[in-house]
Amino acid sequence: MSFNQSDLQLLRSYEPVLRFTKGEKFFPMAVEPYIRECSLWVRRPNQKPVCLIPPGQMTLEALAGPRTLGFGAVYYLKFIEPLNLTELAAYRLQQGLTRRDPMKTFHAGSGRLARVGYGSRLLDAGFSLTLFARGRLPGDTAAAAALLYEKLMEEAELYCYYGRVKRMNGWLVLQYWFFYPFNDWRTGFFGANDHEADWEMISIYLSESAQGDHRPEWVAYASHDFYGDDLRRRWDDPELVKIGRHPVVYVGAGSHASYFAPGEYLSEFELPLLTPMATAWQRIRQFSKQAFGQTPVESAQSQGHQQHLFRIPFVDYARGDGIGIGAEQELQWSKPKLIDPPPDWALRYRGLWGRYVQDPQAGEIAPAGPLYNRDGSVRMSWSDPVAWAGLDKITPRAKATELVSQRQAELKQEIEHLENEIEGGNRRIATLGIDMLAMQGVPHLADQYARHSEELAALSAQVAEFRNRLSEERAMLEALAHYEGQIQTGEIGHPRSHLQRAMMPASDTELRLGRIAEFWAAISTGLMTIGFVSIVLFFRDYLVLGLVALLSLIIFLEASFRRQLVSLVSSVTIGLAIVSGLVLLFQFFWDIVIALTVVVSAYIMWENLRELRG
Repeated sequence: MSFNQSDLQLLRSYEPVLRFTKGEKFFPMAVEPYIRECSLWVRRPNQKPVCLIPPGQMTLEALAGPRTLGFGAVYYLKFIEPLNLTELAAYRLQQGLTRRDPMKTFHAGSGRLARVGYGSRLLDAGFSLTLFARGRLPGDTAAAAALLYEKLMEEAELYCYYGRVKRMNGWLVLQYWFFYPFNDWRTGFFGANDHEADWEMISIYLSESAQGDHRPEWVAYASHDFYGDDLRRRWDDPELVKIGRHPVVYVGAGSHASYFAPGEYLSEFELPLLTPMATAWQRIRQFSKQAFGQTPVESAQSQGHQQHLFRIPFVDYARGDGIGIGAEQELQWSKPKLIDPPPDWALRYRGLWGRYVQDPQAGEIAPAGPLYNRDGSVRMSWSDPVAWAGLDKITPRAKATELVSQRQAELKQEIEHLENEIEGGNRRIATLGIDMLAMQGVPHLADQYARHSEELAALSAQVAEFRNRLSEERAMLEALAHYEGQIQTGEIGHPRSHLQRAMMPASDTELRLGRIAEFWAAISTGLMTIGFVSIVLFFRDYLVLGLVALLSLIIFLEASFRRQLVSLVSSVTIGLAIVSGLVLLFQFFWDIVIALTVVVSAYIMWENLRELRG
């Protein structure tokens, strides 16, 4: 589809406002300056990387060239080289001076480890240690990227996005793709990963009438592993902040994930090896809640904050207290760069847009371009942005009335057909009933009577099914009529009814963690390890008793700092009751069986005698 001026005007009319957190070093830029600084590499299985195009010779045209090295070859760009000691020292000095400027300085919030349980802290310690064993970017790579990015901005300070307009399923989709030269979530903001290059995106969904009028209905923000319904908010949702027609995006510091509200978001990373254990643990929790009368169903909001034992916690800081780009902000967007139809550099290059490290968790591996996933397959957000946001089951309002009328006509035809089938079936049932009454007592009609009986049973079941379907279709017709009225009056339901796992920032209450609790969370894992080693070395004769005492102390302190002593006492009480019950059952099993048998027998006799008296 060719791009036209009206589409460009639509993109400009709704272009988002990006709000960053203090301390953010990288902002959306054009890909050309980045590519000029890159080199192109390939790594084939069991071989060392080979440079195909050295730095200084890369262009967008060269990036789009043919790649024919066969299966298993990984093509990737390399943006920067590590700093030498002099450059790194100069950068650290510059950062020290920058910290004196409160508008450019990032300060971490309440300790992330204090927000989660002890199990998650143990996993976090293990995850940190694995960075030394698995592939990761060197620690000074982020510093080198920041220096090079500053140099590029001095040459041409432009902030841009890549725009795309797509019409499908009745929706007019406006996509805004943002390219960042580096993701420094780990080294800059205590997050999960670092990697060269970062592609992020948001989509705005407009309802387009036959007359060409447009009405915004939904907005979807890409954010980590969220997908489907949870990605989007309705245009009239109070959580969706807007400046005029421009939705405000609160960008995660370093990660560049997109959020609807400012705040600090607990993001949990699940190790694939622990997925079965996590699933089993969730089932145990669900069973215990139902078995002991606790709330079995959690709201979407509570699910957004739910903490998991087998996941590693990280905080995504999307405070929105730093630089802003867009309407009424200190920085403004340059002219959009259009990628519809996709240019050759986006369409033909399926490799990585940054350094490739052999990280089995993929967190430190650079992403592919806007069209592709890391494995070269097409991104769903590109090929089907409607289904990506869960809108394939939602009809735009401009088309809804027409579709509702079509569906009502279909249902009326089906209802008429069912009524005719039921009427014909009832006539046949009555005929069979008369015939069977007439055949009774006539021996030579026994076979015919049996056939009539089988037909009557089958026909009765079929008519019963038709009646059930008729009832359902009539109820559906009534629901459609009600929905048609809602469309006409503008009553379209609660704007958040579609959410299952909403992205919600931590509340003020959750962030009000005492300094002692944060200090304890930071040292608890190490103390646990030291305590275990001490018991093994000095109290080996009391190993079991010592371990029980150590675990009890840890659990008590955890519950105290997390204000869950009442919950702990309740859980211990339930546990002791279960254990006591099992002990009694084991000790007096046959006595209990005999007593229950006598009680049940007496109850049965009582009920039978009471019936006789009645």
